[in-house]
This record gives sequence, structure tokens and C-alpha cells, in this order.
Amino acid sequence: MARGDLVLFEEFALQIGQEKHNFPSDTLKAGIVDATITPTAADATPTWGDYSANEVGTGGGYTANGMTLAGVAYSEAGGVATLDANDLALIQDASGFTDGFWLILYNDTNATDMAMGFVDLGGPVSEVAGPIDVAWNASGIATVTVTP
Repeated sequence: MARGDLVLFEEFALQIGQEKHNFPSDTLKAGIVDATITPTAADATPTWGDYSANEVGTGGGYTANGMTLAGVAYSEAGGVATLDANDLALIQDASGFTDGFWLILYNDTNATDMAMGFVDLGGPVSEVAGPIDVAWNASGIATVTVTP
């Protein structure tokens, strides 16, 4: 049900240059928050802590601090570095949340849980009403291209 593309925080480019992320050995997570906060690409030094007070309720298949991404891979071919992972899925559950608006992608291994980007879920999305699937782009979660 994700309706938007992943928007990377501007700070993410700086974080890569400062070696704040080590893909794929770091634990990446996707937390879901409600509409009382709206992330923007320009958010200064975004961390999960900036958004977690607005996290949807736990219950159903969703746990506190979000879902751990599985199958994380970071590769390079032809000057294009690609970060990818398995798609995310929450099954319909009567005890789940009903007010999801934003998915926040962050690095749980980093000491400050640096946020990397966000997806507009087109909320409110509801785990009670039906399954919630987040399918990453076929070309990967994020790419960095180097052109000669």
C-alpha cells in the first residue's frame, strides 16, 4: 500500500561520506509514524528519535521501533551503487494500528539511529483494514551513480 517513493534525507549524503553506514552489516529498520509529524528531505540531522514519539501503536504484526529489513545488500556495477532489501509485509490484524502515514527508514546499528529516508504511505493506512505491503523499487531502495 505504499503510495510514494522513498525520499532520502539530504543529510544521508553527508552520512555516507562520514562512514556512518556500513551496508549490509548494519541493521536497517522501517518504523511507521502517524500524521502528527511530517518528515521533509531537508530535516536537519534526522534520527529515529525525531519521529519515534509519533510511532503507531504496537500490536498485530507491528513491533515497537519498526520492522527489521531482511536481505539487505549493497553492490556496485558500472559506477552505480545500489542499496536493496526484501520488500516489507504486514498481514491484516484486528489488533493492529489504524493511523500509519509515514515509513521512516533508519539505521538501528548507528548509535544515534540515523534516519536515511521516508515514504509517504498515503495514509491513514490500517493494519486492521488489510495487509500493508511496501515494495521497494525494482532497481533497489536507493542508488548512487558516479559518472566519469
